[in-house]
Amino acid sequence: MKFDTENVAILVCFLTSFFGVFLSNGVVVGVPVIGAEFGMTNVVQNWITTIFFLACAVFTVPAGQISGKYGVKKSLIIGTIVFLLGSICACLSFSTVPFMIFGVVQGIGLALVNVSGTAMVVQAVSPKNRGKALGLTVTGVYLATSFSPVISGSLTYYFSWRAIFAFVIPFLVICIILMFLKIPGEWKTFAGDSIDKVGSIIYSIGILAFIYGFTSLITFPGKISLIIGIILIIIFAVYELKQKTPVFNVNLFKNTKFSSSNVAALCSYLAIMAITTILNYHFQYVRGWNTQMVGLVLIATPIVMAIVAPNAGKLSDKIHPQKLAAIGMTIAAIAIFILSFLDANTPLYVVIIAMILQGLGMGLFSSPNMNAIMSSVPPKFAPTASASQATMRTIGQTMSLGMLTLVFAWVLGNAAMSTGLAAQIVQGSQSICFVCDCLCVLAIFASLVGIKSKAKFNTE
Repeated sequence: MKFDTENVAILVCFLTSFFGVFLSNGVVVGVPVIGAEFGMTNVVQNWITTIFFLACAVFTVPAGQISGKYGVKKSLIIGTIVFLLGSICACLSFSTVPFMIFGVVQGIGLALVNVSGTAMVVQAVSPKNRGKALGLTVTGVYLATSFSPVISGSLTYYFSWRAIFAFVIPFLVICIILMFLKIPGEWKTFAGDSIDKVGSIIYSIGILAFIYGFTSLITFPGKISLIIGIILIIIFAVYELKQKTPVFNVNLFKNTKFSSSNVAALCSYLAIMAITTILNYHFQYVRGWNTQMVGLVLIATPIVMAIVAPNAGKLSDKIHPQKLAAIGMTIAAIAIFILSFLDANTPLYVVIIAMILQGLGMGLFSSPNMNAIMSSVPPKFAPTASASQATMRTIGQTMSLGMLTLVFAWVLGNAAMSTGLAAQIVQGSQSICFVCDCLCVLAIFASLVGIKSKAKFNTE
């Protein structure tokens, strides 16, 4: 591999994507152990991952304008350092409150990493290879999803959940060194713009209120918070339309290909994130497996994704990316439909088949859909488009986990999860799978709308 700027940019984005996802997914496997050590209820336990993604969602949109103004490389370096410090401090936490606080710090760092990393790849790589490059970075996500359950499960089983956090530290340091030494350039697309502080505050409070309200919908304060969040998000959209230098260019959504791809991404992450957690709970609480065994089985879905995603990304440079996305999401919908009947008596081979189909479907969907988002806007708006797709991912993942928290709170109350509640866990899981399948259908419809759009993809 030639270590020119283009290849190093891809490598750095691959590594930061890998270890960001590795840690967030690894914690999912360690959640039961962390919850037991800190004496958490099932509601608080589900917030371990939710609060991480919530912080990421809150800061992703401002991260787009920040990286465009000050430079995507500088933003990626700062984001990686913040994520690194949050990981070190989380590893050293010995009670629930500081552990959750440093989860927020990690989320802030990852917001910058997600936005600036993808934007740097788009700026550094020629358009004819854009789909292939984005496919490789998405592969980093899926390889992390593949290996995280296995490695994290083994680390937790043989050492402690703290070893999951310690594992990522040297690799993040390597990423920081590579950026300082091997990427001499910088990309600033909004250098002359002022930071839209008011818009950032409205968005951050609005999305925080919305997601908190969604996850607490069974309570009266949750309902009020959800309404306030929706109102603030509407105010944010109206406010941004009147700004010369908005934190997010809402006008981009007038492009049907851009908007339809973002809607498809949101629906897909809403559907898929909860499924991973459901399978983890199924194997640990319903089947009674240890974390090491769970990690070995959970590798099935992401390893298929990792194989399919780069090839799908490369193919999307030649074939309409939203066609591939629609086909992929159809396959994923079939997989989730199978899992909607999951219970203690479901044969393991049926579960594995569904997981493989899910991996095939998401591998075909993710890279082409990301290429569609990034290619539907001029290069100047690469940070904004990157922030948009990252926001769809983080909001989708957070709301997916929020939906899971909501359903399990309704089914289990405030009880701690255990094998003795296997029947209730199955009931909650089946309900969530049904909702997730409906979301997959919406993602398919959104992709089909984009295919029929007359808007053109950017090839500059």
